[in-house]
Amino acid sequence: MLDALITSKTRIKLLVKFFLNSSSESYLRNLEEEFGESTNAIRVELNKFELAGLLNSRTAGNKKLFRANTHHPLFPEIHNLLLKHLGFDQIIEKVVNKLGDVKQVFLVGKFAKGIDTEIIDIIFMGDEINKNYLIDLVEKTEKLIKRKVRYLVFTPKEMRQYLAQKPSTDFLLLWEK
Repeated sequence: MLDALITSKTRIKLLVKFFLNSSSESYLRNLEEEFGESTNAIRVELNKFELAGLLNSRTAGNKKLFRANTHHPLFPEIHNLLLKHLGFDQIIEKVVNKLGDVKQVFLVGKFAKGIDTEIIDIIFMGDEINKNYLIDLVEKTEKLIKRKVRYLVFTPKEMRQYLAQKPSTDFLLLWEK
């Protein structure tokens, strides 16, 4: 869907990288390795985003680090567009409402770091979650969004322990009751 509107694959990758998880920060050479594209193509897009005010930058040593400008008026819209593009809105809508006592849903893994993959890793946190129903809904959702969904179900105590061990860039809160 998004690739029909935005023809630059590099631009889409940068949007996912920075606007899916606003705490994601990276520099040019790191993006080159991650995307497998030339530094020139990435630099051109980074400069356009920075000039438009969508990205902020800072220097650390000899590196120029980029991060999404969360104060930009379009940030929430771009973030929501990406959630829809990746199918997260459908996962949440179809799964959470009928599962039981779900308190939070987290995106983890590569997507939480802004790396687009075919596998979506999600953690559902709550008490008395209907796991049989979850399995059924995940299978249906996978067909709908054409991506594999891996999930974990944690109690609030297990979730606190998990989050305490991870840096903030390793997870992204998608939904909260």
